[in-house]
Amino acid sequence: MKTALVIAVLLAVAFWTLWTPDLDRATLERQYLQSPGDMVQVLDQRLHVRESGPQDAPAVLLIHGFGASLHTWEPWAQTLSKDLRVLRLDLPGSGLSPPDAGNDYSDTRSIALISALLDARGLQKVSLLGHSIGGRIAWTFAATAPQRVDKLVLLAPDGFTSPGFDYGTPAQVPAAMGLMRWIAPRWLLRMNLEPGYFSPAALSEENLSRYHDLMRAPGARTALLARWQQTSLREPQPLLQKISAPTLLVWGRQDAMIAFSNAADYQQGIARHSLLALDNMGHLPMEENPLQALPGVLLFLTEKNGG
Repeated sequence: MKTALVIAVLLAVAFWTLWTPDLDRATLERQYLQSPGDMVQVLDQRLHVRESGPQDAPAVLLIHGFGASLHTWEPWAQTLSKDLRVLRLDLPGSGLSPPDAGNDYSDTRSIALISALLDARGLQKVSLLGHSIGGRIAWTFAATAPQRVDKLVLLAPDGFTSPGFDYGTPAQVPAAMGLMRWIAPRWLLRMNLEPGYFSPAALSEENLSRYHDLMRAPGARTALLARWQQTSLREPQPLLQKISAPTLLVWGRQDAMIAFSNAADYQQGIARHSLLALDNMGHLPMEENPLQALPGVLLFLTEKNGG
């Protein structure tokens, strides 16, 4: 009994040491919300949306990846906004956007929200720039609503299964991941983020703090797990073949999250494509070395010949 008591005490101390509570929304908005007007109602959902650049310029919508936020695009948005109307959003349950009103984190729901957002801004046709799962959402949008997409930029897009996984099967989330609702210390987050960079030193303390703060928004960790659990990939090639927009694939050769070899699968499916391969680059080129890919992306989005 004494041994059991000691173990219980040790576990309690460990839990208390690692316990990572939510941060209140007001505190997060003071730090990460640029303007109160950036919190907007889209359908039945509150979304954090940031817009910059000339209103009469061609528009591009930037869609972040899993666990990220619209802030990941900051270095690129500043440059793109000189020539383009740039919109960024936090997907539901990410960044400053509250969890989804109906607990629906499917790509279909994301596309419906994006379509409604574009309608509200009076945009019938835009270019899309998506990273990782944001890339999957972007290319699915381009395949299912080709009349609304001018150009498509895909940064290491998600969509093809890994060996041992089947299409149409919901993702299997390890039970231990459920602990992140209460336990998410900064050092553990660093361990999970560093593989996204070719050079782990590229993960700045500022970016690490932002990721850690925003994952502690009320309901964000539960939403993150729900998005993961609700992911069920479908075979991409039939959809990719429906994409008519000129497409630029941007990929780090040293991407440890979604391997560079996946680029060949997209090249096989998308008719009008080009590839920008980045040496010494991981999964997050817009954070790791923003200037390496940005000139090519800007040229693609602004050139008049359709890419």
